[in-house]
Amino acid sequence: MMKLSKLFPALVWLKTYNRTDMQNDTIASIVFTIMVIPQSLAYAMLAGLPAITGLYASILPSILYSVFGTSRTLAVGPVALTSVMTASAIMPFAVSGTEQYATVAILLAFLSGVFLLVLSLLRLGFLTNLLSHPVISGFISATALIIIIGQLKYFLGVQSEGDTLIPLATSLYSHLAETNLPTLLLSISSILSLLLIRRYFSAFLKSIGCSIGMVQLFGKSGPVLVVVLATIVVAMLSLDKVGVSIIGAIPSEIPSITLEEVNMAMLKELLPSAFLISIVGFVGSVSVAQSFAAKRRQDIDPNQELVGLGLANIGSALSGAFPVTGGFSRTVLNVDCGAKNPMTGILTAFFILLILLFLTPLFFYLPKAILAAIISISMMQLVNVEDLRYLWRFSKKEAVLLLVTFSMVLLQGMQIGLITGVVLSLLFFLWHTSHPHIAIVGRLPGTEHFRNVQRFTVETHPSILTVRIDENLFFANARVLEERLQSLVSQNPAIKHLVLMCTAVNMIDASALQSLEKISGRLADAGVKLHLSEVKGPVMDILQNSDLIQNLNGKVFLTQHQAIKELEEKQAEA
Repeated sequence: MMKLSKLFPALVWLKTYNRTDMQNDTIASIVFTIMVIPQSLAYAMLAGLPAITGLYASILPSILYSVFGTSRTLAVGPVALTSVMTASAIMPFAVSGTEQYATVAILLAFLSGVFLLVLSLLRLGFLTNLLSHPVISGFISATALIIIIGQLKYFLGVQSEGDTLIPLATSLYSHLAETNLPTLLLSISSILSLLLIRRYFSAFLKSIGCSIGMVQLFGKSGPVLVVVLATIVVAMLSLDKVGVSIIGAIPSEIPSITLEEVNMAMLKELLPSAFLISIVGFVGSVSVAQSFAAKRRQDIDPNQELVGLGLANIGSALSGAFPVTGGFSRTVLNVDCGAKNPMTGILTAFFILLILLFLTPLFFYLPKAILAAIISISMMQLVNVEDLRYLWRFSKKEAVLLLVTFSMVLLQGMQIGLITGVVLSLLFFLWHTSHPHIAIVGRLPGTEHFRNVQRFTVETHPSILTVRIDENLFFANARVLEERLQSLVSQNPAIKHLVLMCTAVNMIDASALQSLEKISGRLADAGVKLHLSEVKGPVMDILQNSDLIQNLNGKVFLTQHQAIKELEEKQAEA
């Protein structure tokens, strides 16, 4: 039963699910459905697909994650980041609005799902650790800016192409004279309305006597009101006839993959994009899930999250949609609506399905400008200048890493920017570990503690040198340690004993072991004994059968204090 509940986490919460929970979740789902529809439509448009595709991507993926995911509140569906990455990945293969474009989007969702499932089977979720905070921060901020700039064409009612800063800006500038005035006025009024409602709608509800519960429930539903009013205005004034772009007629059939348009070359070229979308989506989703789970003292299983998100993406492909993941704003909205169980995801999918079946004609006059406004205001919150300021104070190298990632995403695209950031962060890591902190230490007077001679007033012995290395020993830093120890011994002819304090050493690889053997031999030739102290158990297990221990002319001491005490006594006797 335990194995079954691990595979189907829904069995855990369904055990205690009751009628009261169903009533609460139904209310939360209705409110959440109303609020999330404009967002889903907007993100589909961001992916370069018909807006209604956002609703397709909110049904089956939500159900599958609710059954197989481990978070009680994570809302899975279209997300801005994966949407714009989807558009960027598809652009080289097809033109937005064509059947081939929809085919590639579906294929991308399927490949992303497969990647996530493979990562789960191989338990390779740790690969997401390669995305450091500066890389993620720079990537998200730059992507948010690209998204905002990309929405300007909807605000102005013009055409523009490009997925990086310079092509986008150039294209917009060349079409600036074609700006549609009604669209521009509608955009400005929509943005102002959304900003005012975001700031004052909750206060307004309080002022008219709404209860605290009602304010908390409907306080963030303001954008829905703006969407409804904008749609009514466009319909009543027939603004679509004067150039205002609208959603228009919604196709009754769900898009499907046209196999004739899929070939091996396309699959190979899509694989890197699918992998990056999977990794970025998973990192964002798990971080959101863990933050909300921590507040409720619940557990998140990252490996099972890979399964839940993988199946959600395959479900999105089967729905004729595009890659999905768990989004922060979507989850916050879900929690604010009162979601406490994954049942809200299942019920929300059901309500969206009902809307698709019976209410889609209401979306006909929905202006694309209002969806662009929703996207832009949401993205403005993701441009994080404070992160750069903090990193500049804390670590200049990491601030540079953020700036490089940010710049590369803006100028060269998301994939190149993200890969550049990951490679650069790995190079920084290798540089850091290949230049380990190596300190000469001495004993604090009257204690058994040993500290850096350059930072503390300590006791040392003229013929005993103690060196502490604050890093694991491996191929990248083995030579540095070898040269440093050789230098210290050659500078002080009085040294008879060298103690290598291994407090911070958790791993020694073959290259480092070979260097230690060389050091031991050279010191023996110079009449100096090499000793080891405070070697950790797993490291000692590796060294036990090595030539280093068998040929060591010194000893292995349990503690540094024991080593110094014994060696000082020997020197006193000599």
